[in-house]
Amino acid sequence: MTEVAAVRDMIHAFSEMDERHGGHHGRSALVTYLRDDVAPLCRARFRSDDVRRQMLSAASRGVHLLGWKSYDAGQQGLAQRYYLQSYALATESGLRGHDGFVMRTMAMQGLKLHRPEHCLGLAETGLNRAKGRVDAQTEALFRVVYAHTLAKSGKHRAALAEADHARTLLTGAPGDEMPFWALSWGPPAVSVYSRTAKVHETVGDHRSAAEQYALAATARPADTYARIVALDLVAEAEMHLKRGSIEQACLTWHKAIDHMGGVRSVRTRKAVSRMRSDLRRFRARGLRCVVELDERGRDFLAGA
Repeated sequence: MTEVAAVRDMIHAFSEMDERHGGHHGRSALVTYLRDDVAPLCRARFRSDDVRRQMLSAASRGVHLLGWKSYDAGQQGLAQRYYLQSYALATESGLRGHDGFVMRTMAMQGLKLHRPEHCLGLAETGLNRAKGRVDAQTEALFRVVYAHTLAKSGKHRAALAEADHARTLLTGAPGDEMPFWALSWGPPAVSVYSRTAKVHETVGDHRSAAEQYALAATARPADTYARIVALDLVAEAEMHLKRGSIEQACLTWHKAIDHMGGVRSVRTRKAVSRMRSDLRRFRARGLRCVVELDERGRDFLAGA
């Protein structure tokens, strides 16, 4: 288990770098580490079957991170191939719920790419492989993504019920230790807040969505999770704009850009480009907050 612990520590370090600086940073180093150090360990002889399972699971988590980094870099096909490799390793490990967790991630990717046709099946199957076999907080992560896929499938009442179930699991969780693979995105409660916001956004409740995005952004340690804090704030700003509050949207966008310094991410660049596009119809009004924010967005894109 000392080797397993070492691999987990290295992957955790790469994860923190990814959250602080974006998917471009450290990707080739992670590939080299997995190929030269982790792959030989996966082929080694093990003292027990449990140690072998834990090593394969740790390797799956590392490849999963490569998929996430590729996703953040805008290379969706490569990300999917890494996720499939991660799924194979998780399945081989035999650890309950881990294979379903990778299916959950693939469902999330499909939703982001506006290809929802298989996402509901992926999320539901992933949940079925985990419920009753993992702790309550981990199950909440599965349920809230399932809720999002239900919302995207037009099943709004069922989606809101599943999102409520996920939050109930968080509040009623007994504090059981979560598996290493379930901590891919940091504290589980924050992931539930952010994904619940997407459920409310999908069903058209922009006020509740803005509240959940704000809750997610403030609940994460900003120095550790700079990228996702920025993206949650961007999403919150977009909800304010849809509600007609341009001043509040501009204020929130400014906060988002504050967190983007040093982050190399296609997603943050796209978010700022989308912001400038959304502001276009307000420029003719000469609103100072719009002009200043647009200039800041232009400067960010020029220097990013």
